[in-house]
Amino acid sequence: MNLLATWWDAVLRGFTDVHTTAVPLPALLGILACAVVLSIPRVTWRWFGLYVTFVHELGHAYAALMTGRFVHSLRIGLDHSGRLVSSGRSTFGAAWSGFWGYPAPAAAGLALIAAFAAGRSGAAMSVGALVLLVSLIFLRNLTGVLVALCSAAIAQLLILFGSPTTVNYVVLALGIALSVGGVRDLFKLAGVHIRRRDRLPSSDAFILGRTTGVPAFVWLTGFTVVIAACAVTSVWLLWGMLPV
Repeated sequence: MNLLATWWDAVLRGFTDVHTTAVPLPALLGILACAVVLSIPRVTWRWFGLYVTFVHELGHAYAALMTGRFVHSLRIGLDHSGRLVSSGRSTFGAAWSGFWGYPAPAAAGLALIAAFAAGRSGAAMSVGALVLLVSLIFLRNLTGVLVALCSAAIAQLLILFGSPTTVNYVVLALGIALSVGGVRDLFKLAGVHIRRRDRLPSSDAFILGRTTGVPAFVWLTGFTVVIAACAVTSVWLLWGMLPV
């Protein structure tokens, strides 16, 4: 009981505390290199990509909840596939939920980088810890549960035991890595539409095109605009962190 109370106090403290951390150029370059190492080589992407897929599917799930849809299940495969099942009467809700998968990692990455820049990494970590715990109720397969549990456990440990500086650096690193991962996934999706058309039925853009009547390339353009805007804004924020 004392541990639960301590954890809850730490979560609440994250929303009120403000801590800024100066990032020397070597440290920023090191964080960028780590993000690239996580998101580009196949051997590391095999594992970090599961987390990016999880964020992708959470984008679908919480976008569905925003429009009043009921989320039945969320599944993640070791091959980075994911599937969200939700129901509702609104066609708009289905389209809104379907759209916010691919942009979710880049949007989350931007939010984390912005939180770091504003000295609100603690708030970002508290929100993330709560979101990850709530997300457990949606999961319906072992891989998804394991990814969520590992992510949630790391977040809770940082909330309880991480120093403000440690939390700041973790939030910044995760934000950059999600931004890079989101861009990587967009290129992968474009490759499906250009070179691997046999995989089109698994494309969110194809599914949205089939269910709404709006051509898939329009949805692809929408993904690209949102992800590019998030990436450019993230780079602008990172540029502002460089020492003068």
